[in-house]
Amino acid sequence: MRAFVVGLVAVLAALGASCHREPAPEPYTPGLGEIMSLQQMRHAKLWLAGQAENWELAAYELDELGEGFDDVVKFHPTHKDSPVAPKDAIPRIVTQPLKEVRAAVEKKDPHAFSEAFGALTASCNSCHQATNFGFNRVQIPTSNPYSNQVFAPARP
Repeated sequence: MRAFVVGLVAVLAALGASCHREPAPEPYTPGLGEIMSLQQMRHAKLWLAGQAENWELAAYELDELGEGFDDVVKFHPTHKDSPVAPKDAIPRIVTQPLKEVRAAVEKKDPHAFSEAFGALTASCNSCHQATNFGFNRVQIPTSNPYSNQVFAPARP
């Protein structure tokens, strides 16, 4: 019986060793450049939706833009060589212009939208300056890079 117990312990030990698990890989964290490239896309789509007076799409893109800024603060609260941390710059520089664009979208006011969007674009450039990314300047889109998307509102 003793030989049986010793054998059983050896088998169980071998099984335990073979069940050793590798540590789980670290979760993926998008880089700041990846997030900001998506922000650039959302900025353009927001403009195109507003110009087409597709307020539903503009509201959606505005929400996405806000979520993207939240991701920057969450995943990249600080950045090397930046005298102002993104976690501080974004709320201070971008929050109010986003609110102004939202108000224009909610009013469905094309003139107010254009004005607020221009202020938002300027705030993006101010944020880039504050964080040592001043070489990256954004502007109001001059053409539609998304020829595969209809920006005009759907008509019933």
